[in-house]
Amino acid sequence: MALAWTGRCPGCGAWNTLVETLRPRAGASGRRSGQGRRGGPRASGAPRPVPLREVEAPAVDRLLTGVGELDRVLGGGLVPGSLVLLGGSPGIGKSTLTGMALGNLCAAGRRVLYVSGEESAAQVRLRAERLGEGALAVPVLAETSVEAVLATLEAERPDACVVDSIQTLYVEGMTGAPGSVGQVRETTGAIMEVAKRLGTAVVLVGHVTKDGTVAGPRALEHLVDCVLMFEGERERSFRILRALKNRFGATSEVGVFEMRSGGLVEVADPSARFVSEASEAPGSCVLCAMEGTRPLLVEVQALVAPTEIVPPRRIATGIDRNRLAMILAVLARHGGPSLASADVFVNVAGGVRVDEPGADLAVALALASAHRGEPLGGEGGKPLACFGEVGLTGELRFVAHPERRVAEALKFGLGPIVAPAAGERIEGLSPQPTLAAALRAAGGRRAARARAAA
Repeated sequence: MALAWTGRCPGCGAWNTLVETLRPRAGASGRRSGQGRRGGPRASGAPRPVPLREVEAPAVDRLLTGVGELDRVLGGGLVPGSLVLLGGSPGIGKSTLTGMALGNLCAAGRRVLYVSGEESAAQVRLRAERLGEGALAVPVLAETSVEAVLATLEAERPDACVVDSIQTLYVEGMTGAPGSVGQVRETTGAIMEVAKRLGTAVVLVGHVTKDGTVAGPRALEHLVDCVLMFEGERERSFRILRALKNRFGATSEVGVFEMRSGGLVEVADPSARFVSEASEAPGSCVLCAMEGTRPLLVEVQALVAPTEIVPPRRIATGIDRNRLAMILAVLARHGGPSLASADVFVNVAGGVRVDEPGADLAVALALASAHRGEPLGGEGGKPLACFGEVGLTGELRFVAHPERRVAEALKFGLGPIVAPAAGERIEGLSPQPTLAAALRAAGGRRAARARAAA
């Protein structure tokens, strides 16, 4: 059959959907004669399935990177032979984090390798000088050819390897550009085969798209064992490491870092940083959030300003914009102010992004406070702390781990905490059934403080 250019799929009729892939070796993936037929004869040499109870599961010692927050998000360290995809926007600190991890592993006597496809060896050295002597001892390979990288892995047989980034590598037998769907898929598959066979833990660094998702084909996320997302704003010092997928641990864990001149520094108690910067100004309150299994206190700020623009602006930083629109509608319908003719700005201070529904009440109270121009105010002159999901009918709905949220807030003297009923009595909790009741409770506390001051 003669080769010809094809821009349209003959099956589905879609344009520009054909992807170049390497032709598999004969007998590697195709069915043999008689194999796979229902009731047919078993082919000679065909592998026989083994019951799971007969499979030996040897205990595998994980590789501790020496970065406590990273090890906790991974589930206890790197698993030998696993593939980890680390995504994040440019300049967020992915290379710094991986450089610190490899430096600690190298100092512990582990064999490591850093593959750089974006920078030369000299550029990697300049960036690693601020990370200390451990990072300078890491062997580096500046190469973009997958064949050369695989040959080095076979020769060096490292315990851990970092590929920065996976979009820069290419397979010489393919004509697609590096970073294309076919190239990334073939590159990852080749590295995975070698990593599983040698027992090398590989960290693949990837980029993100404009909407914050991991760039490249989505099939890459299914090939790897763990997907980590490094989030934050380059203008701010705090960074959040999240696990979106983890075959060897929980996906609910997060790690908090702070970028300094000497690299990333672990933040063991991020709530203390955020609470110390929280203000008692109008439009501000403290949210008792849960990031994985860790309670986290963050400040939610709101600004309401009159405008002549139609429609008015709705700007949300750190929360979902659609969630903000829903809270504004519930406020207007169930006892709160109507902000249909005002610009609304909501921000989670510190560059933290909160995706859980427990942030609804904090956003609603901050908006009401900003509209009235009066601070909410907690006990002892401290900001008001709250949490809870707001329903469409105006009720406050239960959210997970209320006892941990309350305990974290009480540790910093932020009590009592306005929240939905927890089903059991929790000391320091001020349960409210509806959003209107929560607004009255916050206003009543403010009026009581004013009378006491008078």
